[in-house]
Amino acid sequence: MNFSIINVLLVAIGGGIGGIIRFWLSVAIGRRYGETFPWGTLVVNVTGAACIGVLAGLLISRETHAVAQVPLWAGLIIGVLGSYTTVSSFSLQTLALARAGEPLHAVLNIAGSIVLCLSAAAAGYTAVIFAAGSL
Repeated sequence: MNFSIINVLLVAIGGGIGGIIRFWLSVAIGRRYGETFPWGTLVVNVTGAACIGVLAGLLISRETHAVAQVPLWAGLIIGVLGSYTTVSSFSLQTLALARAGEPLHAVLNIAGSIVLCLSAAAAGYTAVIFAAGSL
């Protein structure tokens, strides 16, 4: 990854955008479905994983397996989606469920997050690779 001032600015701007979107979406989902279970964080992480899979499929060279468009990677993957997705909130919310006497919900949050996020990233990446191969 090229450490240039342009890439740093793209990460900073993208990070601000991703953080705002995450905040807005998490609050909207929490208001709609309640905050007993961290639905907002789960939705954010799964949609972020899907987007990262799609962008990885678009931005990683199939021949060299290297990032083909470093500025786009810096701004979109590291900046926007890096601040949009959140393992720290996931961790804290899972711990809160366990400490509140909801160990089943804590385990479901862990298992659901891992399975859904990995599946979403794989589906996004595979969809792009499949579409590119059929062109």
